[in-house]
Amino acid sequence: MAVGQLGVARAVRLPLRARVRELLDREQLLGPLFVTPALLLLVLLVAYPFAMAIYFALSNAFIGRPSEFVGLRNFIALWQSDAFRQTFQNAFVFTGSAVAAKVVLGTALALLLNEQLWFKRMIRGSVLLPWVIPTALSTLGWWWMFEPLYSVVNWTGTALGLIDPPGPNWLGQKYYAMMAVVTVNVWRGLPFFAITILAGLVAIPRDLYEAAAADGAGAVARFWYITLPLLRPVLAIVVLFSTIFTFSDFNIVYVLTRGGPINSTHLFATLARQIGLESGRIGEGAAISLYLFPVLVFVVWAQLRFVRRQAY
Repeated sequence: MAVGQLGVARAVRLPLRARVRELLDREQLLGPLFVTPALLLLVLLVAYPFAMAIYFALSNAFIGRPSEFVGLRNFIALWQSDAFRQTFQNAFVFTGSAVAAKVVLGTALALLLNEQLWFKRMIRGSVLLPWVIPTALSTLGWWWMFEPLYSVVNWTGTALGLIDPPGPNWLGQKYYAMMAVVTVNVWRGLPFFAITILAGLVAIPRDLYEAAAADGAGAVARFWYITLPLLRPVLAIVVLFSTIFTFSDFNIVYVLTRGGPINSTHLFATLARQIGLESGRIGEGAAISLYLFPVLVFVVWAQLRFVRRQAY
């Protein structure tokens, strides 16, 4: 009797296991099941803060008092502010200069790392140091080097005869301050460009270079007609990400200059913090941060359009 009941239990259990396996093999079930955690994270970390930013930007929210709906008044009022107009200009100057420098220097560094060098692995590892060091920590080091009283940059430039003593006040003069923050951004973002472009260089078949060299093509011709066309998709992607990161940069400018002198280095993120948190005008601060959204949407659209055109 017991043996018969055990056989029946096994017979019932086997179809049950088969049904469970059949359910787990269905993409209609597993797909939403695996995507749900990612969607929850997006809602909690992206969608909800973005919706709250829109809510605050359309209100006169101020710390410590009830808010009222004001429509687009904050967005219109910002254009009447000299600080915001200067910030809008700074964002494009900062991003354009930094990304252009990173493209040129990153490509040159990747070409160098692609050659047969002594201690190649150690050099490649050291190139990543600016990228892995915490931004605030490395920027504090640059702040010390730019500090006017004991400036390492001025001392080195004076010793080499490149600048006249005592040297400029890098963080206290308008144009020098912008040069300083761009320099630090380029230094920090250069490894990302170099390593990504190096990965693209390694994927290019060596036969193409050998055939071009056999036809008499020099180094410049090989780079212009082989390397650069094959690197364009990689460059497009790396420029896209770098543009997004640079436009939304905060740490470097905040640690070095706090947006000064006279708002000459303010970016959207630093001005939004100053207006929204330090001054308590949350509505205006949210409106400043939302101005960055259409700019990034346009940049992403242009870059993706370029990538598709290169692919087809």
